[in-house]
Amino acid sequence: MNKNLKNVLINNIVPILILIIIALCFPLSGLSIKYTIQEMVLRLSRNLFLVLSLLIPIIAGMGLNFGIVLGAMAGQIALVFITDWQIVGIQGVLLAAIISVPISILLGIMSGMILNRAKGREMITSMILGFFINGVYQLAVLYGMGKVIPISSNKLLLSRGYGIRNAIDLKDIRKVLDTVFSIKIGGVEIPVFIFLIVAALAWFTIWFRKTKLGQDMKAIGQDIEVSKTAGIDVEKTRIIAIVISTVLAGFGQIIYLQNIGTMNTYNSHEQIGMFSIAALLVGGASASRATIFNAISGIFLFHMLFIVSPMAGKELMGSAQIGEYFRVFVSYGVIALTLVLHQWRREKEKEEQRKRIMAERAAQIEGGDK
Repeated sequence: MNKNLKNVLINNIVPILILIIIALCFPLSGLSIKYTIQEMVLRLSRNLFLVLSLLIPIIAGMGLNFGIVLGAMAGQIALVFITDWQIVGIQGVLLAAIISVPISILLGIMSGMILNRAKGREMITSMILGFFINGVYQLAVLYGMGKVIPISSNKLLLSRGYGIRNAIDLKDIRKVLDTVFSIKIGGVEIPVFIFLIVAALAWFTIWFRKTKLGQDMKAIGQDIEVSKTAGIDVEKTRIIAIVISTVLAGFGQIIYLQNIGTMNTYNSHEQIGMFSIAALLVGGASASRATIFNAISGIFLFHMLFIVSPMAGKELMGSAQIGEYFRVFVSYGVIALTLVLHQWRREKEKEEQRKRIMAERAAQIEGGDK
């Protein structure tokens, strides 16, 4: 029993720590329950699609896909085009989603091919790849659009005649998905349509795991060499996992930005990967195992900390900035702690496997002597 309790505590140390911090900060923040619930509903609807886009590469054993920023960039490029073309409302959002797909697929294939050459180091490789593609994205948006890529709206272009402005007003599509179908319960507005979209993605993820392709990915995640022996095309399957994740991330970024109503052209995508992964890890996921429950509980805990820590910092220290520093510290600290624990578990499993093999060999030698 003590051993089981110890394992539970070790496996859930991150969410337990965050829950304790929230329990301490919430009374100090002075926030009302109604305001807190409304903020949590808003943040769940805004971020859940992006976090769920991380699950399929984990199934395939590729770890935490920091490369979802590639999909986010594809979504933002699509939003630039529909804003220039003045396609408004839900039609604009749907067109942006359609435009983002081929860009996401292209980036996903490239990313998957690179990650296939970095087996065992996918997470750090996808992070560095995100930085590299960010440079290409900024070059294309800052110098290509308006000069090579036709952009007609002067409201989007810099005064020099090419390059997109730092901030784009998305007022024509702001909250169009949120308001398709929403209800109010106790004064709290719930964007039901967004949650239905998220539920559809959750169902797709559950269904996908049961398909032949999903089972192949699961087998690859457990053992690549055995999967090759079983006739699974490991390289192709891993690329498909990354492509699906990248396409979903593009959709998630569009959902996120239509809710915000403003797009920071050169920065909106940069923290998407880091914060989505941190939220997933806070929910108790690891680099090798993650569920839909981990995504939901992680966003709840992570963003609850985002809500209460600035106000708690203001009440305690007289400055909300203290809370901002604290939550950034937690964001990176959670990722570091989880990756350390993941590596520790892997080393422990390898050690146990080594001891088991040695014990089996010793038993065979002893049996041979008899």
